[in-house]
Amino acid sequence: MATLTKAKRVVVKIGSALLVDRHSGDLRQDWLLGLAEDVAELKARGTDVVLVSSGSIALGRGVLDLPRAELPLEQSQAAAAVGQIRLARAYEEALAPHGMTTAQVLVTLEDSANRRRYLNSRATMEQLLSLGVVPIVNENDTVATDEIRYGDNDRLAAQVALTTGADMLILLSDVDGFYSDNPMTNPDARRYDIIDQITPEIEAMAGEGTSGLSKGGMITKLFAAKTATAGGCAMAITEGSVLRPLQALENGANATWFTAQGTPQLARKRWIGSMKPQGEITVDAGAINALKGGKSLLSAGVRAVSGDFGRGDPVAILGPDGHKLGQGLVAYSAPEADAIKGAHSSKIEALLGYPGRTALIHRDDMAL
Repeated sequence: MATLTKAKRVVVKIGSALLVDRHSGDLRQDWLLGLAEDVAELKARGTDVVLVSSGSIALGRGVLDLPRAELPLEQSQAAAAVGQIRLARAYEEALAPHGMTTAQVLVTLEDSANRRRYLNSRATMEQLLSLGVVPIVNENDTVATDEIRYGDNDRLAAQVALTTGADMLILLSDVDGFYSDNPMTNPDARRYDIIDQITPEIEAMAGEGTSGLSKGGMITKLFAAKTATAGGCAMAITEGSVLRPLQALENGANATWFTAQGTPQLARKRWIGSMKPQGEITVDAGAINALKGGKSLLSAGVRAVSGDFGRGDPVAILGPDGHKLGQGLVAYSAPEADAIKGAHSSKIEALLGYPGRTALIHRDDMAL
């Protein structure tokens, strides 16, 4: 069973009902400070942490004195615009005393569906984490329409876990795991400690949540588990209202763990390798040796470029004899790659007229 102790990168999903008092509409300050202590402990032992947090609409509606009933889209977006500022400031003030820097990252479903936007998001998140920042991620409710919405932060959290290559996703919920039936209405419902495979029988057991603030029921959590575990990320559902929820989980609190299928790196390689290449890049012998040694593909090692591809598209990597070595997601369009082929990375800006990325295909975006 996965444990927090072994995690290298953790994504934690926080629902509105945990962060915002359902009666007053105010921030649960003590709970947030406890969570900050948990995050500080994880960071102190070298674990990257990403927080996927609901709460902007819940906070904003209180400030704007909007009704607690389902809001029209325009009012939800107005509440989100007001609440996002307060949500970001609350996290900043809670984490700063522990020496942690926060960043607000607002995304939509379109950002992960579009490969170019996905790569931009991934690069930004990776840079933030490498600098020791704790990203606070939320859906961009201010601009998102139904067509580009995740719709729930369980699904968003799973996508963030894949985007960042996390090995653990924790859904802090209003229940302490996955049950065979709704434990609030059926006292005989049984909680699962570990689920290795999400079968149709497991899916049939899922019910909807009862919280007045959160929209995510158990069905959305199973969807998140499918997404995360297929990407090599273990997932836990645990009760999150206690003041130190991550510490409680680490100390053996009730939870349901969903087993990861492989590792995030392996899952990503499989995904890249399964794509249909949009072009070909032929490399020289020196580049082949570098790639076999785990290096990225640089422009200097490229001999030829063919095909019509854009940045982020999959391309085949060929040796001088035309033998396919693998494929990867390219950081340049076909005309750009052709313009810089054979050139040292320091020459890219002069050739293109703007500074570019060092790697033509980064090793993390390559399957050999």
